[in-house]
Amino acid sequence: MFALSSAVIASKHLCGFKRIYGSMNLIVALAFLSFTEVSLAQSFPKVVPGEYIIKYKMDIGRSNAIGKIQSKVNLKAAFPEMNMLHMAVKPGQEAVIDELRKDKDVLFVEPNYILEKLVDDNTAGKVLNTLSLDQVYSQSSTSFTQNYSNVKVDQAWTLSSAYDSSNRPIVAILDTGLDKQHTVIQASQALWVNTKEIPGNGVDDDQNGYVDDVNGWNFVSNTSSFADDEGHGTHVAGIVIGAGMDIFSAQLDVSKIRIMPLKFLDSQGAGSTANAIKAIYYAVNNGAKVINNSWGGPGYSSSLLEALTFAYNHQVLIVSAAGNSAKNNDTNEMFPANYGVPSNISVAATTESDRLATFSNFGANLVHVASPGVYIYSTLPGNIFGSMSGTSMAAPFVAGIAALALREAPSLTGYQMKNLIISSAFSLSALRGIVQSGARVDAYSLLSQVKSNQYLAASQPDYKPVYSEERSLASESEPSQESTSKGGCGAISTSAFIGKGQSFWNSGNGGASALAVMALMAFPLLVYFGLRLRSRRKDYRRQHDRFMMSSDIRVKVGDKELVGHMRTISLGGLSFNAEEMLDKGGSVTIKIKGPDNKEIDVEGRVVWSEANHSYGVKFEETRLSLSETILNWTQKLVKADN
Repeated sequence: MFALSSAVIASKHLCGFKRIYGSMNLIVALAFLSFTEVSLAQSFPKVVPGEYIIKYKMDIGRSNAIGKIQSKVNLKAAFPEMNMLHMAVKPGQEAVIDELRKDKDVLFVEPNYILEKLVDDNTAGKVLNTLSLDQVYSQSSTSFTQNYSNVKVDQAWTLSSAYDSSNRPIVAILDTGLDKQHTVIQASQALWVNTKEIPGNGVDDDQNGYVDDVNGWNFVSNTSSFADDEGHGTHVAGIVIGAGMDIFSAQLDVSKIRIMPLKFLDSQGAGSTANAIKAIYYAVNNGAKVINNSWGGPGYSSSLLEALTFAYNHQVLIVSAAGNSAKNNDTNEMFPANYGVPSNISVAATTESDRLATFSNFGANLVHVASPGVYIYSTLPGNIFGSMSGTSMAAPFVAGIAALALREAPSLTGYQMKNLIISSAFSLSALRGIVQSGARVDAYSLLSQVKSNQYLAASQPDYKPVYSEERSLASESEPSQESTSKGGCGAISTSAFIGKGQSFWNSGNGGASALAVMALMAFPLLVYFGLRLRSRRKDYRRQHDRFMMSSDIRVKVGDKELVGHMRTISLGGLSFNAEEMLDKGGSVTIKIKGPDNKEIDVEGRVVWSEANHSYGVKFEETRLSLSETILNWTQKLVKADN
């Protein structure tokens, strides 16, 4: 995610290294560059060059805060209810940042960081299978089929009160946009409508600063066209709507839930913190009761925390995906999921058999609850449907059932709804110590509890954020004068910083410098042995391409049957995780359920294992029919790195 800045640091010094030691050491230098990218990447977050977000301690509307700096900056946005400004420094006026940091009336100044959708895992966030409208309608049923976990959505629908046009909670979806022409969006009439705006007249009728914002806004292009040029946002939207109705039905009712598409992520799934804040500000001020965040990363932002606090103070429920890096959020940063805003609920992803998805982040303290997030079918741009996996899919299901439940008790605060989601979740031994609640959400139980609390008075505790300084102003990387040169090594910026005015190489950190020198000296040997190892293993190349396939499997070892989770499959074998220890060389029989729901039994033997209970199985001679089945599956799957 943040590899660019670390590459920038290394490139300047690799140039000299190359000149001194010649072509052989260029190979070594490139190897070192890869090492640097991995080891230093998270120290250098991406930013929008020259842009900053400032929070003042006093009311900016009643002070001369803007007047003091307006000759040195271009004001891009103001958030008066949060006393924050988004600005770009004018050329030659960079000293204003130090002035602001020293200003006693300024609480913090930070760069405009880049945020990204969650796609860390090889399969998470990628379309795994697609279906046309005709294919969906031919398989349609009257039951909930977006996921096959026992979340009791059908039963929840029986508890849901009748459609009421005046009681349709709004879920703001901060994402890559929406294909508003999709049949599901059109037929369900789920799209939020700004009744104060007259469509297409080119006038800001409601005077909120956005012209013709009839259904939402595109904060990337600053227009009312929020078309989804990536696909992620449309898929998330279908999951939210699907919590309240069968979106695969050929005859759709009017949705009881409304969605507000707020595009702040571009076609590459990246967006700025400032635009995320604008989207949150817009959502709150236009009546959203739930905000879905299927994006994030390890970088902390005080200004984003302030925006989410603003949402909390307006009683909004915030649903945040826990992340797809298979990491413990208790010991690894992940934002916005890890922010301690009382109405922010962090969501992990589970399989249809209620086990933690192999890609999902977790945390017994900071991840609150789990939700289905593997092979989730939903809407995609172009009027089609498809399956995706990720905590990005788990979070909107929680947002959707929360919105459905809010219809039964509209006065409940986001904080109260968060607690009801957690207390009504279904407890599972496989999730104890994995997520705070040790449970997976249960739609029926949630609606039952909410209906029994529908007359509960709105309440929530006072909350004042404590801002961290872990990611300081000095971590910004800006293009240096050297970056303007063409060709050679000078074409890459060299101004990434450890501390103010200090590069990694002259920061005074003797240990770091010594480590760098030792790494450079050692790499010729490492490269030599690496090449020898590669040549010795050339006869062991894979015979078959591997494909990502996240699916629960049954593994029979002798008379014992285990539950595992498959990660990859090929014509020659598969890899999977299981909690039990398996012996290398042991024979196994595996029952696999494919993307088409067809089940097969294959025999094989364990050919490798790892300390984290990860195993590789080589199939014994497979029947032609089994090979054909697996081959058909792989045509719909994403190819894995070999």
